[in-house]
Amino acid sequence: MADGFDFSPGAQVPLSGSAGQTAATQALASAAYRDCLLTKISDADSESGKSEIKKPKLSLFAPNLGEAFSRAVQVRMLGGDRKPLIQSFGTEPQTIVEHCLSATRIRKQRDIKLTLLMVLFGVLFLPGVLLWLGVFQLRKMLSKDGAGAGLSLLGGLLLTVLAGLGLFFMIKLPLNGFWPMYGRAMIVAPVIGWWWAKQICEKTVVAMREAWKGLLEGGGVAAKIPEAVPQDPNQIAAETLRQNLAKISAEQKSNVVFYAGPKGILGMGTRWGSWQLAEELTPAPGTAEIHPFRSWDVIRAIHDRLRLLERSPLHTGGFPTPSVRHWIVSPVGEKAGAVSRPEGTHVEAFQIRGHEIERICNEQQFGSGNRHYLGVQFVLWDGQLVITLMITVTVLHETLRIEVTGHALGPVNGLFTTKPEPKTKDVAKVIKFWETRTQHLPLIEPQEVVRLTARAPLTWFPPVLDFLGGKLTLPEPFGLRHVWADKPWRHRFMADDALRAATPVLRTVHAAAMGVLQENGVDTERFTNRSLVLSGAIQGVEPQKADEYNA
Repeated sequence: MADGFDFSPGAQVPLSGSAGQTAATQALASAAYRDCLLTKISDADSESGKSEIKKPKLSLFAPNLGEAFSRAVQVRMLGGDRKPLIQSFGTEPQTIVEHCLSATRIRKQRDIKLTLLMVLFGVLFLPGVLLWLGVFQLRKMLSKDGAGAGLSLLGGLLLTVLAGLGLFFMIKLPLNGFWPMYGRAMIVAPVIGWWWAKQICEKTVVAMREAWKGLLEGGGVAAKIPEAVPQDPNQIAAETLRQNLAKISAEQKSNVVFYAGPKGILGMGTRWGSWQLAEELTPAPGTAEIHPFRSWDVIRAIHDRLRLLERSPLHTGGFPTPSVRHWIVSPVGEKAGAVSRPEGTHVEAFQIRGHEIERICNEQQFGSGNRHYLGVQFVLWDGQLVITLMITVTVLHETLRIEVTGHALGPVNGLFTTKPEPKTKDVAKVIKFWETRTQHLPLIEPQEVVRLTARAPLTWFPPVLDFLGGKLTLPEPFGLRHVWADKPWRHRFMADDALRAATPVLRTVHAAAMGVLQENGVDTERFTNRSLVLSGAIQGVEPQKADEYNA
């Protein structure tokens, strides 16, 4: 229990789908089951970072979005020597990773069957299999988009010539003897294997699309990962996987966040507003001197008042219960490729201990080092909107400064919220040719069956498959939520929620601070006047890029 969570064998068995039943979590988890083109992930990138797609050596082995996403997330978040993660506010990252494991498990079961088919037909009819694979690779190379969609004029002509030559030799070969018959079987047998593989692939596609649809419709799709449940202490791989999953949840609860300049606090979104109250500390009339107090005393009073935000004198909906936490903000470079979390005796389970938080609050207010902030956070719209207001209190010489900043993390990109649609096309009716009807197409196309079957034997060697087929590299510093988040300001109600939350929080902060100042003999007249000015100005506030200075 040195890290704050139990890593002993058999403890903390992950419950499939037990947490994270929110729209944002389910939308991101659905990416593991998707079968669209990998290049679409680039459209979902935010300003926080860009995904990198390594182009394949052979397009026949290229992964789709679900395959590449699952692989990239597992490597990044479950690797033994992985870099620290950025918190994914409004989601349960462990649940998303579990769905990536579950999707990989479904594909693995399919690939076992496809590998057996490849061994059977690849060993007995290897020349024919290689010939057919070459034809499909050539078809992809000669397609209009390079991905197999549509054929160019040259491609259609070449494939027609090849088909004619194949048919010619099939007819002209003698009908007796082993090699002529083997030559015919070499051409026909892979087609039989392809038909068999098609049945296997179609069943898997249906299962994957049902999971994809179920997640987005809130159906409570469970991630099945029995390989993460060790049955005895000797199952080292299962125990390691269980520990790595628990580590994700522990890091998600860390109270250390990172400020990356114009990118704002990573995971919380950019800073859209800032309000500062800074006045001189002078004794109240009739008071000889101010009673000594510290920044922590003011912060503690503000903390207690913010915990009552959901209370209102009127019986209205009001605020939901917010999360009020002490945060340690660590500065990193705008273009930093990684972050490092604090270590030492003052850290337990990725969290700074209370006594160290108090020390930072009182002593580290100027110069290098981490800073203390008190944060009040609202997770709204089923995790699609995360509003965070950060409060810091500093005392320099005789000036007390209370600063409130607003951060907003918008919804996940629309790519992750699209549901699977049946493949259809409109065709003209035979008699009433001016009318059309909708024709349903197979969920899986012939070239997709070939791609999956060709990839199947190599799934046992992921580095080789990454080299031949390319891969997805996630943006760094990586967190599942913020790298694919849109801005909330284009959604009217989300924007309203973010703007409306600032006013009552600011007034609550100022009221709590005034109480501490009055108790300690401080003249609050100038503080009150400044507070009234800010209280009036914030009523017409508009979001700005407060982290970018024109200097």
